[in-house]
Amino acid sequence: MAQGSAHGDWARDAGHTCTVATVTVVSRSWPVLGGAMTFAGTSTMIRRLRLLALSIALLASACSIGASGNGATPTTAGQPTQGVGHPRIDPAGPTSRATFKVTPGVGQVTVTKAKPKAKLTLVNSAGERLVSLLADDKGQALFAYLPDDYMVIETGKGNAPPSARGQSLKKGEGFTVRDESAPTAEVSESFSVMGRDDHPPTSLYDAQQLKGVTWSIVGDKATTGRSAGEGLQYILMRDGVQLSAMVRFPDPSVYGEGPYPTVVEYSGYDPSNPDSPQPGTTIATALGFATVGVNMRGTGCSGGVFEVFNPAQQADGYDMIEVIARQPWVLNHKVGMVGLSYSGITQLYVAATRPPGLAAITPLSVIEDPWKMSWPGGMYNAGFTKQWLEERDRQARANGQSWVTKRVDGGDKICEDNQQLRSQNMDFEAFARSLQYRPRDADERDLSILVRDIEVPVYLSGAWQDEQTGPRFATMLGNFTGTTEKHFVLFNGHHPDGYAPSNLSRWLEFLQLYVARQVPAINPLVRAGAPSSFEGNFGVHGLNFEPDRFADLAGRYDDALERWRSDPMVRVRMEWGNGPNLPAGAPMERYEVAFDSWPPPNVVGWELSFGEGGSLTPNRPTTAGADKFQFDPDVGAVGYASGGAYDFIKPSVKVDWKDTPAGKGLSYLTEPLGEDTVIAGPGYATLWLRSDADDADLEVVLSEVQPDGTEVRIQNGLLRAGHRKVDQEHSNQFLVEHSYRESDYEKLPVTQSVEVKVPIFPVMHALRKGSRLRVQVNTPGGDLPLWYFELPDRAGTWNYVDRSADRPSGVVLPVLPAGSVPVPEPGPACPSLRGQPCRPYHPMANTPA
Repeated sequence: MAQGSAHGDWARDAGHTCTVATVTVVSRSWPVLGGAMTFAGTSTMIRRLRLLALSIALLASACSIGASGNGATPTTAGQPTQGVGHPRIDPAGPTSRATFKVTPGVGQVTVTKAKPKAKLTLVNSAGERLVSLLADDKGQALFAYLPDDYMVIETGKGNAPPSARGQSLKKGEGFTVRDESAPTAEVSESFSVMGRDDHPPTSLYDAQQLKGVTWSIVGDKATTGRSAGEGLQYILMRDGVQLSAMVRFPDPSVYGEGPYPTVVEYSGYDPSNPDSPQPGTTIATALGFATVGVNMRGTGCSGGVFEVFNPAQQADGYDMIEVIARQPWVLNHKVGMVGLSYSGITQLYVAATRPPGLAAITPLSVIEDPWKMSWPGGMYNAGFTKQWLEERDRQARANGQSWVTKRVDGGDKICEDNQQLRSQNMDFEAFARSLQYRPRDADERDLSILVRDIEVPVYLSGAWQDEQTGPRFATMLGNFTGTTEKHFVLFNGHHPDGYAPSNLSRWLEFLQLYVARQVPAINPLVRAGAPSSFEGNFGVHGLNFEPDRFADLAGRYDDALERWRSDPMVRVRMEWGNGPNLPAGAPMERYEVAFDSWPPPNVVGWELSFGEGGSLTPNRPTTAGADKFQFDPDVGAVGYASGGAYDFIKPSVKVDWKDTPAGKGLSYLTEPLGEDTVIAGPGYATLWLRSDADDADLEVVLSEVQPDGTEVRIQNGLLRAGHRKVDQEHSNQFLVEHSYRESDYEKLPVTQSVEVKVPIFPVMHALRKGSRLRVQVNTPGGDLPLWYFELPDRAGTWNYVDRSADRPSGVVLPVLPAGSVPVPEPGPACPSLRGQPCRPYHPMANTPA
């Protein structure tokens, strides 16, 4: 998410459009299938499954957020000139009927069959030229991004738009497209671009028939009895785009002939690859669900142009859910959704469109705001997000994945034809990098806003230290206000841990209750075969599903559902990696704490001030003082993961969490705590800051110094000080939000200190009696495995932090009332906690200012 980081690119209109393509004239009818779509069988290599094929290892290289792009470079071709607002057409000028084809879509308009390099201009109902696109070599162009001022953009080059100042194409009527390079301007008929909640007639969904491939277990392999590569089919969207889909049925010898409870996995990876199902698909099919893997538009064998989390993809989600739910093999004609990371995030976007055929969702390891994923704290994430976006750009190119080439070479004409429009992809990584301020359209992809529209039951899990998608997901858990059926599982740990055995147990219970509508139970054959699969993926012997919690309620579905509903809404798995009778780092909790909301309603503020000599004390300073640290140009692009960086599914990860060099950061430490203290939620640091430069990039790191001298990392916070204006509407006692708008950005004054509040990401961590809390302030970087930062070169500059009576710096953290949560002894060994590196504690003396 990023945006495209899935994120915040200029963020297109969250509306969805429902008109269909026509030649020159926009059709007022909807496309209808001429006949049933058929589906052939397929076989996938699933190592040593025995009914449970957990290809979880794929998770480690995947994340969620990002995108590919829509190439464009500026050109001076033709008139009117660029950068002059939006010049009007001459309504009296001569025109002719368009010979090109216009296909309106959701937040976008596609033009095909134009002349190569034709100058195609999008005109609104007021006669204003919004933008001109030069068609690619195939006569194609896609209108989706509108610069603030009129310009001519060459397409088909795979570049980013020439200006980050603009907005997405919005819902509206009376648009036309003009070929202004023709001797007499060719003009299409008027058409409408519609919004996310404009839906096509249900006949579009009723007409489509999908068929599935049946799995049967032969020895250690899952086979279908059909030749490899068969089984892929296409689902028609409201604008005529076809999405590639793969339907798999569970083993009929174990689960019968159907209809089956059904789940969908939807992403821009390769969920419709016939030969390699995604992890969520693999697990669900082995556990008795029919599964449908669907590639987003512009990816795999699907048609259309790729982007990250745009309204077109959201509307496609609505359409494909409605088509799938109507199939005769779908139990109850309601489907669920599964997936982690990319295919977890998409569930939230799809559920926000409220498709009637959706029963429930299970998003795992997700993001919150795509722009903030690309620009955490206002600094570009040049580590994971950048790499993820570059990979999305690469794979979304025509034939950008080997399995697509295999399909095309094997004669899949639809897949081949669907590659043609990929020339309209932009370089999304470059575009995301250009968006240093949060765009005005970003709210339309901000999941913290969109999840309010979700009305179906939700099971969501995530890790405080997720090395890929980060911990901001937890800031939106209170925003799921449209449903009372929600269950959140939170833990310290890594990105793939949503598929750990104890988490999978709750995941399966949820799907069986809300999708299958049956009493939860795991097939004994699955339970018998699970340990070898779990061990193969997590590298730990002895893992298995939890015992069935509903065995005493066989045949009593209503009672089972009521028991589930009586569970607390929030489960926090504490000290994940320190489980009993398991090796250090195994995906199992030491103990569990439950709440009815997050953050817990009974947290109180723990206020600590920076003091003289690096002290951290509940007493506000009474004398004037300040400390300083120097910008570190070497740390921003440094993480602690190198070889095997994505092997976070294993019990141990090689960590090189280095100490901050003297003079390059500040350190403050409490006295040994007199009682157990449990941090629970987001917090913030208040820094009274002055700098030699006109801005400063800041990181605040929390750690626990244990009595034996071991230091354990807890959490961090990030902020570019120029973004210090607090967004009061979206902040509260402990959660500090900033707008990151260009209009709110303010450079640091050179002669005085200003108050800067640095938000600290959500976390839950128990500090035991005798431990000390450490707070460090330094240049961002060096303490995260995969997040690096592209920072301006401020080498040699000093930052000054006051700690005086009238300008007190320190932290505010939410803590649970003393004794409200039992904390077992002894504390976890080093290393053991997943996602939390540890090291010997070395004191660092601050440099007085």
